[in-house]
Amino acid sequence: MKTVITYGTFDLFHSGHKRLLERAKKLGDRLIVGVTSDFYDQQRGKLNVYQSCAKRIENVKQTGLADQIIVEEEEGQKISDIQQYNVDIFAIGSDWLGKFDYLKEYCDVIYLPRTQGISSTELRLKQNKIIRIGIVGTGRISSRFVRESKYVSGLELEAVYARNIDKAKAFAETNEIPKAFSDYIEFLENVDAVYIAVPHHVHYDYSRVALNNKKNVLCEKPLTLNATQATELFAIAKANNCILMEAVKTAYAPAFDRLVSITKSGIIGDIKAIDATFTKLITDKTLREYDYNQCGGAFSELGTYPLLIIAKLLGVTPSHVSFLTEIDKETGVDVFTRANLIYRKAICSATVGIGVKKEGDLCIAGTKGYIYVPAPWWKTEYFEIRFEDLRLTRKYFFKFDEDGLRYELASFIRAINGINKNKYMLNERDSVFFAQIMENFKKGTNVTNL
Repeated sequence: MKTVITYGTFDLFHSGHKRLLERAKKLGDRLIVGVTSDFYDQQRGKLNVYQSCAKRIENVKQTGLADQIIVEEEEGQKISDIQQYNVDIFAIGSDWLGKFDYLKEYCDVIYLPRTQGISSTELRLKQNKIIRIGIVGTGRISSRFVRESKYVSGLELEAVYARNIDKAKAFAETNEIPKAFSDYIEFLENVDAVYIAVPHHVHYDYSRVALNNKKNVLCEKPLTLNATQATELFAIAKANNCILMEAVKTAYAPAFDRLVSITKSGIIGDIKAIDATFTKLITDKTLREYDYNQCGGAFSELGTYPLLIIAKLLGVTPSHVSFLTEIDKETGVDVFTRANLIYRKAICSATVGIGVKKEGDLCIAGTKGYIYVPAPWWKTEYFEIRFEDLRLTRKYFFKFDEDGLRYELASFIRAINGINKNKYMLNERDSVFFAQIMENFKKGTNVTNL
């Protein structure tokens, strides 16, 4: 007798899940299905799981395809399960291609092709709506977005758009996305929401068209480089009852949320200074980050992150903003910039660079103590609250999974489903503030060249 085993969350069970189980069943005589526990889903960074483990087990049971159902509770359990149940074949969806090759030492590993053509109408009849996501752009971050989407329930990657249809088709094939388009309107007709990951200077245009077509928008930062345009986009979103979110992953991470909450509690007294740095060395000047015509440069690329922590702690009305910057003579973009923001009783610096390297840490100074977040602070996992008496130091540890895009995507899906509107994590006021500071820098307002 040949035994097959497969695993999954099986949340909001739909025909795609059933077809995968049917294919796995045909590989042998007996099928064991592992359903992830609620705790394990949390531990491995699986977000937005709507149904309990008991309900998800019942969903699998009702198909009649599983000869045995087990619960996956921890990392590394697959090997012990394979040995315990004398498994001959491990089967999993091909969107995990290569991930489980380490199991070939214990049994055959088969990656089953992703189910194409699942009826969107059928999915929408489920208790919770499945959101069809379309990706605008085929660059580096789009590929990371695909990987991260596997950890968020309640969505299907339905389509990809690129001006070059060959690029769109190649991306769709590589990432097993059903549809590819070079016509933007046609693309929008096939999705409920879009993730916009194209160069900065066209964020506004793609977002505006999508919102006017009543599609929800998750747009990479910066949302716009102009405050008027940002305000306009939020007005269109409200008029069309759509969600518009700026994809600043740090804002949606659990540790960052806790960091802001603790700081606002007054534990370090009144905030007097914030110093935040984000630099990364990019040496290839043919990349988008060095393209002046695509609004490249250190500040447009990275400035949103330090501005985020400043806005969340001190608000969006500094009394004065100035910049110190170094411009690359060859490309015309800034390679190192420090923005200085003065508030009523606090001073802040936001330092970024693509041609200069500096420790990427964060320090929040208060009248009773200070908070220190080591590099990379924008992927907040650990921070300390320090006082004059070092014995009073408090340490906080959190988990930040992979690239962190799953946090913003999960929040986006929840907002679309009306579970929350992200007013605390990142709101319209914050995004307009980011755009205004970007606009001031681009216009040369209070900018000093080094």
